[in-house]
Amino acid sequence: MRIVFLAWLLIVLCAFDTPIKLVRTKATPQISVLLPKDFRPMDDLDFGQRYPSVRKPLAAYTNPDRMVDFSINVSATQWPDGDIELAQKFFKSGLAYLFDNIEFLSEGIHEVRGKSFIFFEFESRVKGNPRELSQRDPILNYTYVQYLVEPGRTLVFSFNCPRRIRSEWQETAGKMMTSIKMK
Repeated sequence: MRIVFLAWLLIVLCAFDTPIKLVRTKATPQISVLLPKDFRPMDDLDFGQRYPSVRKPLAAYTNPDRMVDFSINVSATQWPDGDIELAQKFFKSGLAYLFDNIEFLSEGIHEVRGKSFIFFEFESRVKGNPRELSQRDPILNYTYVQYLVEPGRTLVFSFNCPRRIRSEWQETAGKMMTSIKMK
């Protein structure tokens, strides 16, 4: 009877997801964020293969499986005035252009530690390449991105993971984005 109870207890405890442990990480001298404890900084090669860009990110992190990423970058777009609602429409239109299909789950402007961030949470699809054997399947992702428009620059905070594991990461992504501290 005792063994049956212990087996039942083990099954019950394993059935509940353990929350992902977040730790305060100093991404740059001016920016810190709560990241999962097992995230590691991406090296240049890792970032370049998955996110080709002419601009190196300010910071980029990935999980041990290299499936879940968080990055901070400076956008090429500088917003000249304080019209954050117009900036939100501009960034949304730019996101829609990047993907073959995009479904916005949430969007808006929220305040994090006294600063206004534009945010978008969405699922995206990029068609595969039928001519390349290794790239035939579409790429389906979940993304939470937010923009901080400041005089002279726009910071982009981005969380990405495969769509199939969105349910495991969506709550954590929100916690990460609302934990950003700026000096």
